[in-house]
Amino acid sequence: MPILKTYTLPHPPLAIPAVGRGQEKEISATLAAMEKIALEIKQLAPETIIYITPHSTVYADYFHISPGSKATGDFGRFGAYAVKLETTYDEQLINEISQIARQNDVNAGTQGEREKNLDHATMVPMWYINKHYTDYKSVRVSQSGLSSTEHYLFGQVIAKAVEATNRNVIIIASSDLSHKLKADGPYGLTPEGAEFDAMFTDAISKGDFLSLFKIPHNIREAAGECGYNSLMILAGCLDREKTDSNLISYECPFGVGYAVAEFTPKGKNDARNILEKFIELTLNDIENKRNMEDDYQTLARRSLEHVIASGELFAVPGGLPSEMINNAAGVFVSIHKEGMLRGCIGTISPTTANIAQEIIQNAVSAGLNDNRFNPVSAEELPFLTYKTDILFPAEKITGLHELDVKRYGVIVTSGRKRGLLLPNLDGIDTAEQQVEIAKNKAGIRKGEKITLERFEVIRHG
Repeated sequence: MPILKTYTLPHPPLAIPAVGRGQEKEISATLAAMEKIALEIKQLAPETIIYITPHSTVYADYFHISPGSKATGDFGRFGAYAVKLETTYDEQLINEISQIARQNDVNAGTQGEREKNLDHATMVPMWYINKHYTDYKSVRVSQSGLSSTEHYLFGQVIAKAVEATNRNVIIIASSDLSHKLKADGPYGLTPEGAEFDAMFTDAISKGDFLSLFKIPHNIREAAGECGYNSLMILAGCLDREKTDSNLISYECPFGVGYAVAEFTPKGKNDARNILEKFIELTLNDIENKRNMEDDYQTLARRSLEHVIASGELFAVPGGLPSEMINNAAGVFVSIHKEGMLRGCIGTISPTTANIAQEIIQNAVSAGLNDNRFNPVSAEELPFLTYKTDILFPAEKITGLHELDVKRYGVIVTSGRKRGLLLPNLDGIDTAEQQVEIAKNKAGIRKGEKITLERFEVIRHG
């Protein structure tokens, strides 16, 4: 059977009266919308409800599906131990999702559960639904650190599994929007917060999932949202489906955006091939960027492409600018995919004869040896963009007052531990942030004595 309906619901714990203790009245529009949806779900009488959550087990490169036969949870961490929930999992559908994911090279499954208990992003929507309807089983799936494309692909997997099991299904994307909408809110204020929420709510009110793909990653990150990828999974579930969309409510009295929306599938529509359209736009954009590459970026790109294709290191080509051949320097190569970092490796000072060799070495390492990521695959190469930073020699400084996050990178040293952060990075606005991140990268603990150095770079890309 087709997916009956899908929703995006927020998950503020204070929406539960025993937690809110009166504060929930400040989000009356949100609560009324959630009550309306709960009653509608009772009428639809699904066999299974799939909860997509940002707050269960999350991996950088894997979609976790909660295993087992059942799970329980309570709101004890929010002071309401007596409010408890229990759900029975739809094991057949879970197994089908896992199997279809393997068949489609989507990295998803039930391995590696860290916390069996239900998380609050699942329980808040579930509490409202369960007030009116409990005759259903659940599936709980998590976001990941993967790209928006891969979240959409995982949604397509879920839709195939629903069809294969002939389930009568409702899908809930548990989604809070920006957490940075008020200066006196718990997370402060950034201009990107309101910008993200405006783009997000406009897209979901129109059912314009292609516009969701276009929200820049740096805006999402600065906004401090936790709902985007839940909705991208939901959107993938509705690929090639004619969809009626309705933004029921939006409010943000506590500095966090809460949106409630519904999406009703209305039958097949091949014109809504959203992912294919996004890939076409992305490849056109990357082609334009590559037409504007300089020699430094092109060398980084060709070095990684060559080693993946041939298994051999790229030889320094002819025709490069003289400074790339005659000068030696430390070099960082950064690789990005869909606006997200895909790999970054560099050298503080030169380790090869010249800048060209340094770029070749570090481009390959960034693509294949950055242990924060899986190695880049041949299929990913058309979607990658490259930056190279050529480092000037570092100079010692006496304190944070000598740093400028836009102009200088920083090197923090404590004994044998050494951490580096490049200048002018998205989301790094103060010298304190810059130094703290560099310390964390090096494993330097609070209280350890440190020395500071600063350096400038020439950035290509």
